Amino acid sequence: MNQIEEIYDAVVVGAGHAGCEAALALARLDQETILFTVSMDSVALMPCNPNVGGSSKGHLVREIDALGGEMGKNIDKTYIQSKMLNQSKGPAVHSLRAQADKAEYTRHMRMVLQSTDHLTLRQAEVTELLLEEQKVKGVRTRSGAVYLAKVVILCTGVYLNARCIYGDVVQHTGPNGLSAATGLSGSLVENGIPVRRFKTGTPARIDRRSIDFTKMEEQKGDERIVPFSFTNREEDIRREQVSCYLTYTNEKTHEIIRSNIDRSPLFSGAIEGTGPRYCPSIEDKVMRFADKNRHQVFVEPEGEYTNEMYIGGMSSSLPEDVQYAMYRSVPGLEHAKIVRNAYAIEYDCINALLLKPSLEFKDIEGLYSAGQMNGSSGYEEAAAQGLMAGINAARSLQGREPVVLDRSQAYIGVLIDDLVTKETKEPYRMMTSRAEYRLLLRQDNADLRLTDIGHDIGLISEERYQNFCHKRNMIQSEIRRLCETMVGANHAVQDFLEKNGSTPLKTAASLADLIKRPELSYEKIALLDRDRTALFTEPLPREVAEQIDIELKYDGYIKRQQAQVEHFKKLENKKIPDDVDYHAIQNLRIEARQKLSQVRPDNIGQASRISGVSPADISVLMIYLSRPQASM
Repeated sequence: MNQIEEIYDAVVVGAGHAGCEAALALARLDQETILFTVSMDSVALMPCNPNVGGSSKGHLVREIDALGGEMGKNIDKTYIQSKMLNQSKGPAVHSLRAQADKAEYTRHMRMVLQSTDHLTLRQAEVTELLLEEQKVKGVRTRSGAVYLAKVVILCTGVYLNARCIYGDVVQHTGPNGLSAATGLSGSLVENGIPVRRFKTGTPARIDRRSIDFTKMEEQKGDERIVPFSFTNREEDIRREQVSCYLTYTNEKTHEIIRSNIDRSPLFSGAIEGTGPRYCPSIEDKVMRFADKNRHQVFVEPEGEYTNEMYIGGMSSSLPEDVQYAMYRSVPGLEHAKIVRNAYAIEYDCINALLLKPSLEFKDIEGLYSAGQMNGSSGYEEAAAQGLMAGINAARSLQGREPVVLDRSQAYIGVLIDDLVTKETKEPYRMMTSRAEYRLLLRQDNADLRLTDIGHDIGLISEERYQNFCHKRNMIQSEIRRLCETMVGANHAVQDFLEKNGSTPLKTAASLADLIKRPELSYEKIALLDRDRTALFTEPLPREVAEQIDIELKYDGYIKRQQAQVEHFKKLENKKIPDDVDYHAIQNLRIEARQKLSQVRPDNIGQASRISGVSPADISVLMIYLSRPQASM
């Protein structure tokens, strides 16, 4: 039988959220790309929670959009409820979250892939990585077909040697009963890429008709709809929203779990993989937080055309009979009928310390990795990595330098830097607390931070870029005008301030100074702004006014963080030669020598963030690098 052999510029293995973004980036940058999936039903699949965004994750989605990715556009088309989280707090932690119609999200993304020039979507299992002298040459599928390519991106998600477990039941499948990918792990190990086992889980799906919603708190979407994509306006995507519901576990629930904990694979040792600390199973929560007498349970629709409801907060690997007892102890779920059991899933992944900040393997030219393959968790984290891997693989083919976002530019930069610098011993989840400069890295200004970069890469069209520049100019010119426009301490001004609960003026002040007051805003001071009606025939767009308010109100804090960034940049700009022999540097501690040799950081800033490398070690390293022979 003749062997099939095809030639592409790029191969992407896995069509989850990472693979979709990687393949689209490559194809849109004119690279002939083939995207492999074990099943067409797994394209952009949401096997767990039916939502996109949330705390810090919403930041990632808006950054993906600002760089030219697809996730934000797709959720805007397929959401069924939208909410801005943390609105009672400052803008740095505001995070957009949308409930998705899971089936529609998959269908729309598959259509985008199949309608994109230079992109072939192919159902087949990749079982072998083809290398020659530590340089990627392509892949082989289970059928024996060979696909040659100059770059390969691994986006295997949770499918590598996957097994789903609840109680004594072990199924060697991927999520939702889809086929696992069983061939590729062995090939990776044979080529010097060690794999490890991680674990995640998902709760049961309950038939809507068996739920008593009168015993739950209804959770409606926001009146104002904020799009994820900067290309959309509220009026373009506004729709009637679907409600979610909130209920709680109780002591009866916890007693059921405690009395059956010996039957949990998590506690019996049947599950080998390490699970996510920040998204624990219900049995983990009950055992770890014994002082809590209840935990939140979110009951969320999986879509408009299904009766399946997702029971958020109650992921589990307990046996089926315990699941029934546990769920039915929760108010509103007394008569719950399970459509799909909760389960834990184990899978193979890599240690991301093997990767450069570009997400290319350090020791294999042309091979990249993104998503849960790198030890992260979450759709948004995966999509962000996929986009950057796709961009950098394309730039490699174009003979251009990789794009590496640093920690002061984007949450994406924080995410990737953490993965490739800090040893991740459990599935990594993005959180706002991980970002040192989160006041600068807000979800509302992702376009202002990253659209220039997306345009330079080639993923932002000229028309979109000109619209963005117009928005930016409006913000900058209006802030300038407000700083220059003065109002005096006359009767009309004092009366206005008194009516708005604001302190009277003693001397003249600029309109910008008034906006900085907590009780005032750009919209409120319009009555004092005589020039505004003459300058603008209609109000400025809401997102422009929002930026003006934030930039002025948080001006002092923003300037302080910008000063911190300047110090950070100095360390990032101190490059470390590739050939440094850390073991030869005297006065470096043994642990620091080992960690530095393993990570091989690009610069002093990255070196300073490696676990096990102390400030004293950094001082020694900087002294060593300042010597003439160190740079030879």
